[in-house]
Amino acid sequence: MISSSTHIAIKTYSFNKEEKLKSRKMIETLFREGKAFSIFPYRVIFMPASLTTDKYPVQAGFSVSARKFPHAVDRNRIKRLGRETYRLQKQVLYDALAANSRQMAVFFIYLDKKIPDFATLQPKFSVILDKLAREAGRKEQP
Repeated sequence: MISSSTHIAIKTYSFNKEEKLKSRKMIETLFREGKAFSIFPYRVIFMPASLTTDKYPVQAGFSVSARKFPHAVDRNRIKRLGRETYRLQKQVLYDALAANSRQMAVFFIYLDKKIPDFATLQPKFSVILDKLAREAGRKEQP
């Protein structure tokens, strides 16, 4: 029998359908009104949002340029690496948002011209998620 604490640990490392940013309206609003910063190799666009689900405080999307990577296989590989790195480290951001009872929409755009490896993305995502967590803790200005 699996203990409940093991079950919770498995849940925190998920990336379910409800956590994925898919709403065209939300994505358009995010690109129009969201704030952005770059930490190479990613450009991160984010904004506080009221999401359709109360279960997860963040919805995230990933994108790779078809111009820089003409083969879909390469684009899919990069997005898969980004999602996996995010999935393993997102708890920092989730905790910060839960502490302030906020929700956020985030979009990650890959900027580099070469396919990364998992080891180079991990420290970058940790910096990105720390910065997003600090933003989540800030008070909104009118």
